[in-house]
Amino acid sequence: MLAPRLKAGGRAFAHIAAFHPELTALRRDLHAHPELGFEEVYTSARVVEALRLCGVDEVHTGIGKTGVVALVKGKRSASGKMIGLRADMDALTMTEHNDFPWKSVTAGMMHGCGHDGHTAMLVGAARYLAETRNFDGTAVLIFQPGEEGFAGAKAMVEDGLFERFPVQSVYAMHNWPAMKPGTIGINPGPMMAAADRVRIEITGRGGHGAHAYLTVDPVLVAAHIITAAQSIVSRNVRPIDNAVVSLCAVQAGDLHAMSVVPGSATIVGTVRTFSSEVQALVERRLQELCSAVALGFGATASVQFERIYPATINTPAEALFAGDVAQALVGEGNVVRDMEPSMGAEDFSFMLQTKPGAYLRIGQGGEGSCFLHNSRYDFNDDILPLGSALHAGLAEQAMPLAD
Repeated sequence: MLAPRLKAGGRAFAHIAAFHPELTALRRDLHAHPELGFEEVYTSARVVEALRLCGVDEVHTGIGKTGVVALVKGKRSASGKMIGLRADMDALTMTEHNDFPWKSVTAGMMHGCGHDGHTAMLVGAARYLAETRNFDGTAVLIFQPGEEGFAGAKAMVEDGLFERFPVQSVYAMHNWPAMKPGTIGINPGPMMAAADRVRIEITGRGGHGAHAYLTVDPVLVAAHIITAAQSIVSRNVRPIDNAVVSLCAVQAGDLHAMSVVPGSATIVGTVRTFSSEVQALVERRLQELCSAVALGFGATASVQFERIYPATINTPAEALFAGDVAQALVGEGNVVRDMEPSMGAEDFSFMLQTKPGAYLRIGQGGEGSCFLHNSRYDFNDDILPLGSALHAGLAEQAMPLAD
C-alpha cells in the first residue's frame, strides 16, 4: 500500500489509489518479463490486454514496430484537442541481482531503469480517464518501445505517430531515485543532454617494441589524443554552457604480445551537450585536434561523430503548465521547477522536436536508493498512483470541460 510519507491531493489520486494493488501486480509482472527494444512482444500484449480491460476507446498496435497507442475520448470533443502522454516499455541488458519474487526470469536482462513502472503508471491513467472522462478532447496514450539506445521514439514519429494522432502537446515522466517519493521535478528548458557517439581511428606503423624508433606508435598517439581532448570543454566551451567529452575505451594491439607495437588503435566515447551550437563546436574541435595530434607524430586519425539522441528540451509554456499540474497534486513545496538538467540522454527528445511538451521527473527514492541502471534497482510501487494521477491531471487540465 501507499507509504505514509507519500501524500497527494485531488480526485484522480484518490480514484487511482483504489486499484493500486492491480497496478502493482502489473508492474511486477512486467519486471519479471523484461524485453529489449523492438522485442517487447510480451510487454505490448500485456499492455493491450490491460487497456482493453480499462475500457479505452481505441487501441492501435505495431506503431514503431512494437509500440502501442490507445485513445480515450472525453465526455465532450468540441474542443478538438488531443494531448499525448508517453511511457517507455523496454528493459536493459543487465543481470539482476535482486532476490524478490518478481525478479527477472530472463538471464542477462532486467528492468533496471523503471520502464516497467512507467508503463504501469500510464495504464493506471488510462483506466482512470476511461472511467471518468472528465475532459473535453482526446487523450492519446503512447506506449513506446526501444528507449534504451534504439531510438524508439524516433521510430514511432517516423511511422506517422503524430500524423495519425495530431496532439497539440506531449508529456512524459521518468522516475528519479535521487528524489524522495511525493516530489516532482521539471525545468522550463533543458532536461537531458544530447548523446553522441565518437569513434576515433588512428593509423600508424607497427613494429618491434625494442625498435620503437622505426614505428609510428598509435598507442602513444591515442594517449595524447585522450589527454588533449579534455581541453576542448575547458578551453573552447563557455563556462556557462555545458558539455562533457568522455573517451571511454581504447583498443590497440594484443595483450599477449608485449613487444609488438600495433599498426592501429581505436578510441570510442561519448559527447554530451545541451545546445546544437556547442554540439557542433565540440565535433569540429575533436576533428581538428585528433587530426593535428596524429599528424604531429606522423600518424593519421579519422573521427566518426554520430549524433544518437538530441537534447531533451522542454518548451517553457508546457513546462509551466506541467509544474502547475504537479503542484495541484503534491503541493508547492514538493515541486522543483528549476531542476538541474542531467547529462544523460532520453529519446523523448525526438517527440519534443516535433511537438511542444515537457519531460518531468517523479521522485521514487531518496538517500540510500539504488540509482538507475543498477543491478539491484527496483521501481518503487508506492508511487504508481501518483504517477498515474499526474498523467491524468495533465490530460484533464489541458482539455478542461467547459462550465
